[in-house]
Amino acid sequence: MNFKIREMTHSDIDSILKIEQLCYGAHHWSKESFQTELSNKISSYHCIVDENDNCVGYMGIWKIMDEAHVTNLSVHPDFQNKKLAHKLLLNAIDICYREKIKFITLEVRKSNLKAIHLYEKFGFKSLGYRKKYYQDNNEDALIMWSENIFDKKYKDLYSELSKNL
Repeated sequence: MNFKIREMTHSDIDSILKIEQLCYGAHHWSKESFQTELSNKISSYHCIVDENDNCVGYMGIWKIMDEAHVTNLSVHPDFQNKKLAHKLLLNAIDICYREKIKFITLEVRKSNLKAIHLYEKFGFKSLGYRKKYYQDNNEDALIMWSENIFDKKYKDLYSELSKNL
């Protein structure tokens, strides 16, 4: 199956909410949150879609000066383990390269080892945590940062990750 990445639109929000429900249960972003994000000038949201243009995953970033903050990244459970999150993350890095954004940061649940492993594979390092960050269960969040993505070491990593898709 072929997948492509495109900008998220308002018509994608219902599909996104289904993915959110499957991935996060009752504690997920609201329809209004996504609507607001799509009109936020610092936001960039993309979907990964199947051959019928059905959204099976999505990712959002905020672009603030020379930093990008990952707001969310999710893939429908039926489509996980197909490297779709990798593709979404590479797309976000491409945006950062185009817009001269040097660093990428995010928060992730300390218990979400699968996501942590993905981010570490992309060169992110945990540089601290936010205590009781997640309101549903007061779980701590790791704060993760990339290296400067314009450094040769990171560009080499990016190139290797891109080749392996």
